[in-house]
Amino acid sequence: MSQANVEAYKRGVGAFNRRDVEAVLEELDPGIEMQLALPAMFGGEATAFRGHDECRDHLRDLDEAFAEFQIEIREIRDLGERLVTIGHLRGRGRVSGAEFESPIGYVVDFKNGKAVRYRDYFDADEALEAAGLRE
Repeated sequence: MSQANVEAYKRGVGAFNRRDVEAVLEELDPGIEMQLALPAMFGGEATAFRGHDECRDHLRDLDEAFAEFQIEIREIRDLGERLVTIGHLRGRGRVSGAEFESPIGYVVDFKNGKAVRYRDYFDADEALEAAGLRE
């Protein structure tokens, strides 16, 4: 099942980058739990989102705030029912026009081919450590 999880993850990232909210949700379990540090990058606090409705709202908030927002993944580590991915975020604020770039790491847990838990980290080593890996 792990290769199927890798493919599901890639489909989800592709949908995210196209801003196709419903296609993103297709790759997420209805009970998905997202623990995201991303809001802290822009002056908020780390936040948890649960379920499709809260995730849909979060994705729409991102779309309203950013004219551009892309995830670029350069590495995927397949741990069976868990993936660790390392890459970069790039974007530009809708109102300010300010550009940003940040390293990003994700730990994504799967069950029955759907992501059930999604965590982000602004440091690849933190993501690896959270998944029980050490570099």
